[in-house]
Amino acid sequence: MKALFRTLAVSAALIMAAPAFAADGTQEEATAMVKKAVAHLKANGKDKTLAEISNNKGQFVDRDLYISVYDMKGTVLAHGTNGKLIGKDVSALKDADGKEFIKDIVGKAKAAGKGTSDYKWPNPVSKEIQAKTVYFEKADDMVFSSGYYRK
Repeated sequence: MKALFRTLAVSAALIMAAPAFAADGTQEEATAMVKKAVAHLKANGKDKTLAEISNNKGQFVDRDLYISVYDMKGTVLAHGTNGKLIGKDVSALKDADGKEFIKDIVGKAKAAGKGTSDYKWPNPVSKEIQAKTVYFEKADDMVFSSGYYRK
């Protein structure tokens, strides 16, 4: 009987603790975050939106999801997890496999206005290099992107 109670107690503790171990962001959540950022731009203007996106405790950072904003040349205008990148030209930045992913994102945004790009990048939560897919949209000559990490 004690073993049964112990098992139940451990099970209950794991279930109650589950929200503390937040799941990774999903494709749908990354896409929704970009759409929310673009809507924020339309409602609040460029300056307020870029400031809010760059606030690492703000509404555009959730677990391993965050927004990055680039101009049409590949300069970072806002970044949810690394403010040191703001103002830097990252167009030649390469992923772990040598892919110039910012050029890919900006080029596709110029051509189609929105889309996806795959590359490998450090997960801000686990710090491990993982496969990542970003969804992006062009708005007011800026590219808003957010990605999710694939296992």
